[in-house]
Amino acid sequence: MDDKIIIDIEKKLFTSSGELNLSIHASISLGELVVVFGNSGAGKTTLLRMLSGLTNPGKGFIQCGNSVWFDSDAKINVKPQQRSIGYMFQDYALFPNMTVLENICFAQKTKDINQARKMLQDFELDEFANRKPTKLSGGQKQRVALARALVQNPQLLLLDEPLSALDAGMRSTLQSEIAKAHGSQNTTTFLVSHDMTEVFRLAHKVLRIEQGCVQSFGTPDEVFINNNISGKVQITGTIARIETFDTFFLLTIITGLNQIIKVTAFKNDMENLSEGDTVVVFSKAFNPIVMKV
Repeated sequence: MDDKIIIDIEKKLFTSSGELNLSIHASISLGELVVVFGNSGAGKTTLLRMLSGLTNPGKGFIQCGNSVWFDSDAKINVKPQQRSIGYMFQDYALFPNMTVLENICFAQKTKDINQARKMLQDFELDEFANRKPTKLSGGQKQRVALARALVQNPQLLLLDEPLSALDAGMRSTLQSEIAKAHGSQNTTTFLVSHDMTEVFRLAHKVLRIEQGCVQSFGTPDEVFINNNISGKVQITGTIARIETFDTFFLLTIITGLNQIIKVTAFKNDMENLSEGDTVVVFSKAFNPIVMKV
């Protein structure tokens, strides 16, 4: 299938909790943004490393579009540099002897200084262009690593918890940048995340992994539908998604306990509301009211 990523792989892992048999079977449509969700040690990072070619499955098959990247039976194992991959690692993996601009330029297949400088602007890194990674904060390193992954215009973008070290404002900004880059670069994105707001704001599909196996796969609503709760009490949360319909808006709000609330709102309610806003939801005469904090 030239419009799918086919994953049918198994690998034995040894974790802090003991032996784990990673067994991932999924068919992903090209062009989707897939959030890989699950507890620590479930096998999320190992899945990304196997897609990239940095870790070999024990056995199985990986096909991206019409290209077979791994087939244990046919003894096919395409090298990482021959796969069209952009990878942002948890530890950033920046080159310490290169400046921020040089790190970004290094990832380009075709050198384009203007594109690299545009990335610096998009990720608010202009003033750090000539600084080495050792002189950057954790959040700044994270932005450089994300810019370097995106500048490759990859067929497959792999993001391993890309926004975990950022404050709420920058996280919301870069969520928008990821969504925009995904849409404009004709890429398929796998993003590891523990953040429910991130899931609902970004994901087309969620691949939920538990104990090394796919527990569920579908839209965020399909995967997390059992977390929905009533809005009869005052609850604070973050707007993860705003959907527009003919006569109303549907807000998906994630609470601090990762509970999901669906609230309808009308045009006059939406004047000051946008995705990423912290809001309070409360009832008045049995109608939910959403107010920005």
